[in-house]
Amino acid sequence: MKFSLKTLLATGMMLAASWSHAQSADHVFRVSAIPDEAPTELQRKFKPLGEYLEKKIGMKVEFTPVTDYAASVEALINKKVDMVWFGGFTFVQANERSKGAITPLVQRAEDEKFRSVFVTTNKNINSLNDLKGKTLSFGSESSTSGHLMPRYYLLAAKINPDTDLKRIAFSGAHDATVAAVAGGKVDAGALNISVWEKLVEAKKVDPNVVRVFYTTPGYYDYNWSVRTDMNADLKKKLTDAFLALDANKPEDKAIMELQRATKFIPTKAENYKNIEAAAKNAGLLK
Repeated sequence: MKFSLKTLLATGMMLAASWSHAQSADHVFRVSAIPDEAPTELQRKFKPLGEYLEKKIGMKVEFTPVTDYAASVEALINKKVDMVWFGGFTFVQANERSKGAITPLVQRAEDEKFRSVFVTTNKNINSLNDLKGKTLSFGSESSTSGHLMPRYYLLAAKINPDTDLKRIAFSGAHDATVAAVAGGKVDAGALNISVWEKLVEAKKVDPNVVRVFYTTPGYYDYNWSVRTDMNADLKKKLTDAFLALDANKPEDKAIMELQRATKFIPTKAENYKNIEAAAKNAGLLK
């Protein structure tokens, strides 16, 4: 009887362990990103990174697109996704919305001093001051590099985009801003320098036709963020996986090129205090 009971208990424990392992294996780690580029481009950029993370964390990794910036914030807070590629301003919004329950894990080294560019086809626009009375397109209203920081530097130059410009528009994404400028829909546009350089390299824009006339000073921008209550072991695995990526290794090169990164480095919420201050100064964060 004792032997049978021990056997049953052992079998039960094995079955429980097996079920627990199956549950873990079946769990999907969902990742999203602010839609600052076309959905197909975001999927393409993430695919090799997702495959790499699967091996590092031992879970299936899936990319879950969202419709707009606000949706990326809500998806993470409401546990619809587990990790999100945020812009600096979107992180600030998510952190405030969650009452400090969002943790930025890593950022690209490039995100320590990220920049925005202003572009135009108009030969008479050569400085921010020349934008007075003209039309301008930002990206998404919640974009750090496509709206907040360009607006911040316009205000610093004593130019109020809401009153000094003829009209402002929001294209929704950086590549859409360039298309609006190239197509003559607006006199100028503001977007992040990384997307601009990528479009030029891919010959999707002619820099002799659409040209940069102003580049902002550097500021903190993008990061990969998770909920603060995420399992500590998983959080460490994710951080270690990003930090281990090496652009000089053949197996990592494609990932880093698509992420437009030389390396990933740790980051923290305090790095985005200036973004928060800029948002409040611009009236975009109450």
